[in-house]
Amino acid sequence: MKWKLSSYFLIAISLIGYGQKKDESELIKNLLEKESATWRAQDSKGHSDCWHIQPYSRILISTSKGETFDVPPAAMINTKPEAMGNGGFAVNTNYKISINGESAWVSHDEESTAKDGKKTLSYEIRLLEKIKNKWKLVGQSIHIYKSE
Repeated sequence: MKWKLSSYFLIAISLIGYGQKKDESELIKNLLEKESATWRAQDSKGHSDCWHIQPYSRILISTSKGETFDVPPAAMINTKPEAMGNGGFAVNTNYKISINGESAWVSHDEESTAKDGKKTLSYEIRLLEKIKNKWKLVGQSIHIYKSE
C-alpha cells in the first residue's frame, strides 16, 4: 500500500511540475507575441512594457546582406512611435524554450509581413527574466535570411 501511495504522490508531483512549466511557456509565448504586435502597431508604451533593460542586455541583428547591427538596448524602451514598425503582422513558430527558475531563453522562427505584403524571415533568440513575477525580455538576437 505504501508503494502505491508513494507512486501516486510522485506522479502527482511530476504532473504539477509539468503543468507549471507549460503555463510558464505559454506566458513567455504571449509576451513574445505582444512584443511583436506592439512594435508593428507603433505602441511605444506596450512595447516598453515587454522589456526590462539590464546592464548586460544586448540586441544583435544580422541581415540577409551580411550586415550586423548592435542595437542599443535603450532603443527598446521609450521609443518614438515613428521609429518603430509600420504596420503589418508577424507569425512566430517553432518555439524552443528553456526555463531555469527566473530566467529563460527561447528560439523561434518569425515570418513578418509588411503592410505592402513583403515578407521577412528570421531566426530569433530571446533572453528573458522574471521581474516582479512577470516575464520580461532582457536581450535578443535576430538573424534575417532569404528563403530558398
